[in-house]
Amino acid sequence: MLTKRWSLERWPMEIDEERRNRLKELEERVGYRFSQIEWLHQAMTHKSYAYETNSLEKINNEVLEFLGDAVLNLAVGHLLYQRFPGVQEGTLSMLRSYLVKKSSLASLSEDLRLEHYLLLGKSRKMDEEKGKTSLLANTYEALIGAIFLDSNFDQVSKIVRQHFQPYLPTEPIPERMNNPKTLLQIYSQQTYRKSPQYQVHHEPGSDRDRRFKASVSINGEVRGWGWGRNKKEAEEEAAKEALRKLNLY
Repeated sequence: MLTKRWSLERWPMEIDEERRNRLKELEERVGYRFSQIEWLHQAMTHKSYAYETNSLEKINNEVLEFLGDAVLNLAVGHLLYQRFPGVQEGTLSMLRSYLVKKSSLASLSEDLRLEHYLLLGKSRKMDEEKGKTSLLANTYEALIGAIFLDSNFDQVSKIVRQHFQPYLPTEPIPERMNNPKTLLQIYSQQTYRKSPQYQVHHEPGSDRDRRFKASVSINGEVRGWGWGRNKKEAEEEAAKEALRKLNLY
């Protein structure tokens, strides 16, 4: 069990009373009371703000984001393992990827209204759509990293279970994921950080009897073929074959 407590002594922080009150409001939203509220302050400090304010320490949330990403993946993986005992590793891995993707974490960040407590520099505006999802997701990861350093993994697991409860599926493959192209996309992104590539070809025949043939490649290798009455159907069949070969469907 990871229970080590970390000290903030080498990172002196001055937090005024108004900021402390704001952070206490956030603690209520998050559902966790910090022993050292400086961790929360750091989690809610973007590097653009730290550098623009000429802070000598340049303290920001980047390292907490890095740590939080790792801890969050472990916590969500553990949660899914407990929820779906006996389910194949590949399915659990894809489901975890779906839950911790940037857009999902950005939604959690919005639920907690983290953007209202995040200190941003003038050079980094929250209202910029480009990069907003990533910024919100990174802030949530920093929050998880801060909670971990202030407490332990068991506490993080409780918080993660609380935050993710509304989004947890009742089945290993929820309806919104039960699409072969979606599943293959998650697998490919997780494994190779690349999207599957589809190629569609017309089969000979009249317009009425025309069929389409599709192939799907992952990381440059053809993994599946499919046929259908239209391009969409052919691509889905190709994705199904690829998933079957990977023992994921």
